[in-house]
Amino acid sequence: MQTNELVNVITEIVIEQLKDDIAKKQCPTPVDKLNDNKIPVGVSNRHVHLSDNDLIKLFGSDAQLTNFKDLSQPGQFASEQIVTLVGPKGVIEKVRVLGPTRSKTQVEISVSDCFKLGIKAPIRDSGDLEGSAMLNLVGPAGSATINEGCIIAARHIHMHPDDAKEFDVKDKDHVTVKASGPRGVEFHEVLVRVNKNYKLEMHIDIDEANAVCLRNNDYVEIKK
Repeated sequence: MQTNELVNVITEIVIEQLKDDIAKKQCPTPVDKLNDNKIPVGVSNRHVHLSDNDLIKLFGSDAQLTNFKDLSQPGQFASEQIVTLVGPKGVIEKVRVLGPTRSKTQVEISVSDCFKLGIKAPIRDSGDLEGSAMLNLVGPAGSATINEGCIIAARHIHMHPDDAKEFDVKDKDHVTVKASGPRGVEFHEVLVRVNKNYKLEMHIDIDEANAVCLRNNDYVEIKK
């Protein structure tokens, strides 16, 4: 890793730690895990999933994603690679690429990011990219334009089949989820995704989390 890349990585770690410390002071933990109905929360910041072809365009012909840190879902990781998102009205720098690579490039952003970039990304389930927003990506070796593939990820819950049996739900069901606390709210139309490789966790984007003071590893519950 080059010196400037190492500085960027260290700076990002420090900034994220400071953000977390501030959030803990401002937002009390909404709910403790009191029973088996509680589901841990994973807050998803903007990120990119690259195809092999776009990885080469952005990082060079011999590029491979290198693991920066493992994510909560088995086999998934944040890579050391970062890109810049370029829209009609603005740019967002230092956007993390997640691994492993996928068959199609997918960019996941928030509503706030749409305003900054000047695009209208639809709210979609992961992988549902047809007709989604166009965006330009810039890396150290070049650029790539995706004609579709930029979305606002729909809120969803990852479940192992054993979890689905426990909660009495099945893949592609939609449920209502309750978050308690001083800014308590109910999230409607939360997609259930069931796979033997998944670990129990609800994913929401950073806009949704900030609005109700939710942080990573807080707990929510399915409303019966």
